[in-house]
Amino acid sequence: METSLPLALLGGLSPDRFMRRHWQRKPLLVRQAVPDPQSWLPARAELLALAARDEVESRLIRAAGGRWQMRSGPFARRALPPLAAPDWTLLVQGVDLHHAGAHDLLQQFRFVPDARLDDVMISFATDGGGVGPHFDSYDVFLLQTHGRRRWRIGRQKDLTLQEDVPLKILAHFTPEQEFVLEPGDMLYLPPRYAHDGVAQGECMTCSIGFRAPRANELAQELLQRLAEDAADGSERLYGDAGQPAVSAPGAVPQALQAFARSALEDLLRDRDALPRALGEYLTEPKPQVWFDQGAAPALPAAVRLDRRTRMLYDPRHVFINGESYRAAGRDARLMQRLADARALNAREVAAASAEARELLSSWGEAGWLHEAGA
Repeated sequence: METSLPLALLGGLSPDRFMRRHWQRKPLLVRQAVPDPQSWLPARAELLALAARDEVESRLIRAAGGRWQMRSGPFARRALPPLAAPDWTLLVQGVDLHHAGAHDLLQQFRFVPDARLDDVMISFATDGGGVGPHFDSYDVFLLQTHGRRRWRIGRQKDLTLQEDVPLKILAHFTPEQEFVLEPGDMLYLPPRYAHDGVAQGECMTCSIGFRAPRANELAQELLQRLAEDAADGSERLYGDAGQPAVSAPGAVPQALQAFARSALEDLLRDRDALPRALGEYLTEPKPQVWFDQGAAPALPAAVRLDRRTRMLYDPRHVFINGESYRAAGRDARLMQRLADARALNAREVAAASAEARELLSSWGEAGWLHEAGA
């Protein structure tokens, strides 16, 4: 993507300018950011059918008599309220994993690193439906795809939540601006920017969300992966020749503390260990994702990644669906091209080494990539 050119998606801003001016800083409202958005996304009947599938994450939210209720799917159609009933919302997560158009829409936002892209969630709501005033810990683009929704937004300092409700709803929401979005309009909000969207009649809203791992969660995940690597590492034993007799046996010996510290330092001394663990974590498929494996056909002339495949790279590795591979030279550039473009043309595949072609074939067998155009 050429990041210096203006995009209608961003209201005429270039991705470079949007990232400097707005990303994680301030909201942006774009009228007609995506003309005819419904052509990209599932219609109501398709969305309700997705919510009935076991592998699709969905939630039903109702505000009845001032009390919030939430249930998790899957939902058979008869389990949902009537379409004429007001004040209910169906949230369907990860629509890009199951619908080609939603996946293509997500690709329009790849001026942000793939490592930060999360998914497309679609909210279907009847008149008055919403999820209450809240804030997200991540950036979000809210694209109106059908009907109208009224948004109230504000910088919120008081993040106190209501008690005894199944949703994270702000107790003291103070809106500063108000917009009504119609099909094709889009609102960008930085993290922790409070917002409340209420359907005006039946409506559908598409949320493009981003990953924002918490430091403690990321550290825990990486340490677990590094610990798995340590199982195959040094087996040296602690020794304490010269340890004097002690009168305070409950004290941890300083030498043992130093041994523990050196064991961790040895693990991190491998300059590939942490980047490898991070890349594998960032490309790990979500729990509800699986691939259609098949027999190992001949490698197609041109290939494309499956829409469920996550692929990233760093200067020394390529990462795909939780696995890592060392790569250098021409093959590394080829794999980086595949990660960036999510496809390789016939000329690029033909130029691959025998080892790279064998790897591509194994990914095809696993269902991670397919023949381009298929």
